[in-house]
Amino acid sequence: MDATAAPATTHLLYLHGFRSSPGSAKALQVAHRMRTQHPSVVWCCPQLPPSPRAAADMIRRLTDDWPAQTSAVIGSSLGGFYARWQSLRAGWRAVLLNPAPFPQRDLARYIGEHPVWQNPDEHIFFRAEFIGELETLAADIDRLARQHPATPDRLFALLSQKDEVLDWQEMTTFCAGGSVLDLPEGDHAISDFELHLEALIRFLRPAR
Repeated sequence: MDATAAPATTHLLYLHGFRSSPGSAKALQVAHRMRTQHPSVVWCCPQLPPSPRAAADMIRRLTDDWPAQTSAVIGSSLGGFYARWQSLRAGWRAVLLNPAPFPQRDLARYIGEHPVWQNPDEHIFFRAEFIGELETLAADIDRLARQHPATPDRLFALLSQKDEVLDWQEMTTFCAGGSVLDLPEGDHAISDFELHLEALIRFLRPAR
């Protein structure tokens, strides 16, 4: 089964990355595309709390009544980690944009207060106990991924080979089994995201 045979996406969740927001460039581009060309799609792009457990609870609360067969999630960086978890637990298709494979390891050095990228006057505080919350979600991903391995019709990823934040090979392993579009010159932010938006749209097949 390929993506063109999958049902059209009627509900779409976008999950931003660490220190990011719904005002990120990629989120805004996808939101504009949905608003202008796919207005019937239910669009949700929440501001995620710093706590992974609270973020997971928010995702559940916002989407638990969404239809599994026609819902999909896009996640960037830490949001890609959350998106993988959500897609596995809810049976959704997922698009991962330079997803964080091991945030429980990598974010340990970021405990403390940080400004939000899109608004330096706004800050988040990443607490030490959040590492344990990430470890719990990582264990869920590992368990569910063994039961439901990724397939090209269920997972699509954009991975930057020159990502300056995350290891490309670790991201590749995290997305194994899915359909992966490698970006030889891409950076962590996927600054040329508009060039790859059509590939994402072809995978999701959003309803008109």
